[in-house]
Amino acid sequence: MSGGVDSSVAAALLVEQGYEVVGMMMRLWSEPAIGANAPTNRCCTPDQMADARRVADLLGIPFYVVDVQEHFRRTIVQFFIDEHEHGRTPNPCLECNRQIRFTFLLNQALALDANYLATGHYARVDHTPAGYRLRQGVDAAKDQAYVLHMLTQDHLAHVKFPVGEYTKPEVRQLAAKFNLPVASKSESQDLCFLGDGDYRRFLRQYSQRAGQPGPIVDENGRILGQHDGLPFYTIGQRKGLGLAAPEPLFVLRKDGAHNALVVGPREALGQRSLTGRQVNWIAGAPPPPDQPVQVKIRYKALPVEGYVMAGEENGRVHITFPQPVIGATAGQGVVIFSGDECLGGGLIDDDTRPDHNNGKEPT
Repeated sequence: MSGGVDSSVAAALLVEQGYEVVGMMMRLWSEPAIGANAPTNRCCTPDQMADARRVADLLGIPFYVVDVQEHFRRTIVQFFIDEHEHGRTPNPCLECNRQIRFTFLLNQALALDANYLATGHYARVDHTPAGYRLRQGVDAAKDQAYVLHMLTQDHLAHVKFPVGEYTKPEVRQLAAKFNLPVASKSESQDLCFLGDGDYRRFLRQYSQRAGQPGPIVDENGRILGQHDGLPFYTIGQRKGLGLAAPEPLFVLRKDGAHNALVVGPREALGQRSLTGRQVNWIAGAPPPPDQPVQVKIRYKALPVEGYVMAGEENGRVHITFPQPVIGATAGQGVVIFSGDECLGGGLIDDDTRPDHNNGKEPT
């Protein structure tokens, strides 16, 4: 329970369905507040904790706070810093689901002899004769199957997503029906561990390498200028590069090994393949290589048609696209769907193209 409307309604639905429910809130690490009006912990403020406790009291269920601050700092915050230092653009919510919510917290729940860990994610789980399937939530605008692609059959046997069958407006209506005090509560969009929501300032303060200037180079390794730190640029960015060139130049990729920002013309942005690492297949195996699948390369990206090439080892997989895709960013999730079923996914690898920097160092 986070004190938000989704997890509160999830708990209320389970109580209504006759489950014996225990409310658990995680106390996560956050840097000290930045600014007079900033909360000391953006994800679990005293107000949010009080909201979660009020909901639990209203539902007549026990409520506990689990201190995960140090484990979260080591596994998620440090991961966020390390990935940026290597020139990648991480999605810490993916790693939090992998390491914290569906490992640490799930194990805590099972240790209490619980049968399930329920969360407020907008997703659905089906149990079929062939095993468990993870499906997108009914509300396409809120679907969160993308951030759950790391779940396995063992996970899905012990998780529930009660709000996955509803749209967000319906969830708010349910909160009002249950007389929950969080029915109209707004959602937080910022990274929970930032004191002020400014990840650039955070990286400059907590990392000696992430904000280190370096060369801006073209695809042949020729130095064109200097960047202010790889984390402060996005794939496809055109403005703010400080370059004078006869044609517009766009950020193509980040070369973490050489701390170089690679730029090029618009037509160089598209790519017909990428490599995923740390790939998990929910059913235990990838789809056949001749089966067209839908691929999302960012949480809010539209799915594009692709094919999964089998035979990769060590959790890596090669994905090809009939049409070039733009914006594939090392460190972001690459998630594979078949219709509304999430088949699995992983993280986009650094080497997303066969001609990655053409093997050349900046000159």
